[in-house]
Amino acid sequence: MTKSVELTRKTPARSAAEEALLDAAERLLVDVGYAGITTRRLAEEAGVNHGLVHYYFGSNESLLVRALERFTERLIERQRELYAADSPFVDKWRTAMRYLVSEDLSYQKVWLELQALAWNNAELQARLAEVNTEWRAVLTEAFEEPHRELDLELPLEALVSLVMTFNLGIMVERLGGVDAGHRELLDWIDGWLSS
Repeated sequence: MTKSVELTRKTPARSAAEEALLDAAERLLVDVGYAGITTRRLAEEAGVNHGLVHYYFGSNESLLVRALERFTERLIERQRELYAADSPFVDKWRTAMRYLVSEDLSYQKVWLELQALAWNNAELQARLAEVNTEWRAVLTEAFEEPHRELDLELPLEALVSLVMTFNLGIMVERLGGVDAGHRELLDWIDGWLSS
């Protein structure tokens, strides 16, 4: 085996350390937010040497975004399965909205913490834009058939943007402790889709 191949192959120990750091990053983003995360705190939470954060990920920020990407991969798989199911669209919508307004705010917190971090970091903006593009692709695929069936004048791309913005608004308000009107809005949409 050549030296370059040896250097690129991940050992079980490295994989375990990386996963521990990613798990720690998710927990800390939810518990203390990105402003409260240091290299030492990440490493301590993960139970690894603090030098591994930069050695494996390059920076705290890169580790945090990779945690978001990993989290997103799991949720996108779940959403694709949901929208691929053989059931009426209204049932799929209801399930998606239950996810959105569930008690678990972990993903919303991780996403919004990293959005704020990326405001002044072009590299992070680009990586978060890729995550956003993945979500748009899932929703575009999911809404193609209902969009045709409902004969909406709104272009499909605009509908997807509307839903994403709608979700983001609910996420921001919920993280700020506001839920006024959310139930009424979701009930109205549900009634409209059911009719």
